Amino acid sequence: MGVIQKAKDALHISKDKDGQPATAGSTSQATVFDAKKVTVVFVLGGPGVGKGTQCANLVRDYGFVHLSAGDLLRAEQNREGSQYGQLIRDYIREGKIVPMEVTIKLLENAIREALANPKSEAGAGWGEGQGRFLIDGFPRKMDQAVEFDKSVCPSAFVLFFKCSEEVMLQRLLERGKTSGREDDNVESIKKRFRTFEETSMPVVDMYREHGKVVEVNAEKSITDVYVDVKKAMDAKFAGTGVEARAETTA
Repeated sequence: MGVIQKAKDALHISKDKDGQPATAGSTSQATVFDAKKVTVVFVLGGPGVGKGTQCANLVRDYGFVHLSAGDLLRAEQNREGSQYGQLIRDYIREGKIVPMEVTIKLLENAIREALANPKSEAGAGWGEGQGRFLIDGFPRKMDQAVEFDKSVCPSAFVLFFKCSEEVMLQRLLERGKTSGREDDNVESIKKRFRTFEETSMPVVDMYREHGKVVEVNAEKSITDVYVDVKKAMDAKFAGTGVEARAETTA
């Protein structure tokens, strides 16, 4: 049995009659979650663009739950007793992309858990299957975007942070002084830039063609970027009941 199949079996990803990973869309047009109840916003931008900082602000002010595909994979890899942590570790060690089905299933499980146990501080708009999520750093490739929208929940839009490579490089090198991350060096950073440009920008362009991209200039200060983010979010969610809980800027 191959590593991919072991990962799928461990995640309880079933197959349809053709041997393909079964999703909600395999047997009906319904996705796992109803987009009328569950709002999913993809958050994309190059390395060092500041996605995590701005997501934290949105969680605080709009009651989103912030999910990071990378964090979920790392947490599962290190979780004691995990059925498939070793499989994830093997893929990461070999420099391979973890199978799409695995990452999407982890996101699906995290969404289901958050909907079943909403936090008291989440505020209005939660309960009875309702909730809203920021998915940070996902989808990284076109097939991930298509599969998530088709099988888990149609995304509302992409919040895209635009920033020059020069500015991102400066930020990452500064972070590298204290982060302890092996990939916060010039050579690794430039490889990450190329990967983002080649695999993730086509995703942004696809959603842009469908009018589903909210673009924010991320070269400003953290406070000024969030002012623009709030304006964009308020405009996008006007009339939906999703609104900031306090007049804050960062």
